[in-house]
Amino acid sequence: QPNGGAPGAERDGAGPRRSTESEVYDDGTNTFFWRAHTLTVLFILTCALGYVTLLEETPQDTAYNTKRGIVASILVFLCFGVTQAKDGPFSRPHPAYWRFWLCVSVVYELFLIFILFQTVQDGRQFMKYIDPHLGVPLPERDYGGNCLIYDPGNGTDPFHNIWDKLDGFVPAHFFGWYLKTLMIRDWWMCMIISVMFEFLEYSLEHQLPNFSECWWDHWIMDVILCNGLGIYCGMKTLSWLSLKTYKWQGLWNIPTYKGKMKRIVFQFTPYSWVKFEWKPASSLRRWLAVCGIIFVFLLAELNTFYLKFVLWMPPEHYLVLLRLVFFVNVGGVAMREIYDFMDDPKFHKKLGQQAWLVAAITATEFLIVVKYDPYTLTLSLPFYITQCWILGIILVLTWTAWRFFIRDITLRYKEIRRQKQEHRHEKDKCLSNGDGHSALLDEPSGSKLRERKL
Repeated sequence: QPNGGAPGAERDGAGPRRSTESEVYDDGTNTFFWRAHTLTVLFILTCALGYVTLLEETPQDTAYNTKRGIVASILVFLCFGVTQAKDGPFSRPHPAYWRFWLCVSVVYELFLIFILFQTVQDGRQFMKYIDPHLGVPLPERDYGGNCLIYDPGNGTDPFHNIWDKLDGFVPAHFFGWYLKTLMIRDWWMCMIISVMFEFLEYSLEHQLPNFSECWWDHWIMDVILCNGLGIYCGMKTLSWLSLKTYKWQGLWNIPTYKGKMKRIVFQFTPYSWVKFEWKPASSLRRWLAVCGIIFVFLLAELNTFYLKFVLWMPPEHYLVLLRLVFFVNVGGVAMREIYDFMDDPKFHKKLGQQAWLVAAITATEFLIVVKYDPYTLTLSLPFYITQCWILGIILVLTWTAWRFFIRDITLRYKEIRRQKQEHRHEKDKCLSNGDGHSALLDEPSGSKLRERKL
């Protein structure tokens, strides 16, 4: 689950537990399911390699042997990572599950680096080794088309434009934003990313034809229905998770069969829960961090479309779906590690391993797009789009300067002025209470004392 919690993430640390973390009650049962099985995995792996070496005849097909050798190398690396890699912040359904996706992140990043170092033609043709149907240019498609909600020219079905948009991407949008909400755990950030991406589609439709959509497809179907409903359901799930009691018992310590089945189902829910409080306006560091998170999120979304375009992959190809499944699993861990990094008062704390890999993968994907099709990326924006983006950037920079610099200077000046006024008021109050008169009465006696000394 992309929103689980680690059993020892805060207990093993030097600092106290967060106030936003739920209380957890655990009987400490350590069953066979939770124990490390390093020797068992090593034995099975060795037996499998021994079988291939001693009992299986090696085919004479060089291409087949090359692909099989690469797959075997990846599987051996995954076996090592699942058993030996460092645990992340999540533990349910099992820490090995998240270690597996961490190692998949390493393999995917290495694959992207390999593609980056190829020529454009060789890189596209290399995709044929994965799927023989790839490596051919994509056909031109019209994504905008007729934008009439009610088409009177079509007598049989005047609402055909709406039905044409209700394809498999509608539930994909909904479930995608439901899971993104579980990752980000903040309604405002989710809505900002959702709306910002629609503005990006408007801005870049001259580069990618599949960004060209009808206005009602952008704002009604995407933002309000699919994204909005997914965010709403995600926030309801977050509310339930924050109120849920986290009390864990070993499966064999539960007496009833109903209780055992319930415990098995809850194995796929978080071990504990941490409520994210991003507080972007609390400091300049957190504001820049939240802006960086939104930027990387939007860049990863754009990479989905641009990678399909430059590597000649149709939108319905299984590799596109696998990439989305990959980001669903690694994105939740990365967001938790980023939040822990921001929430820690020690600035020198390391960024989490999964967050580091997600950032590297997003940057590498963008570099592949830049290398494989620089012409598309350098198509100039329409003038009115450029004006809108310049205006938006100026407003954000102006608000940043006012909130973290001008406002602080103004508040500091007002505070100093207030303190001076209070000091002056206290001085005037002392004089009005007679302290100044008593000081004047004491002055002659002091003069007489000085005369005696003289």
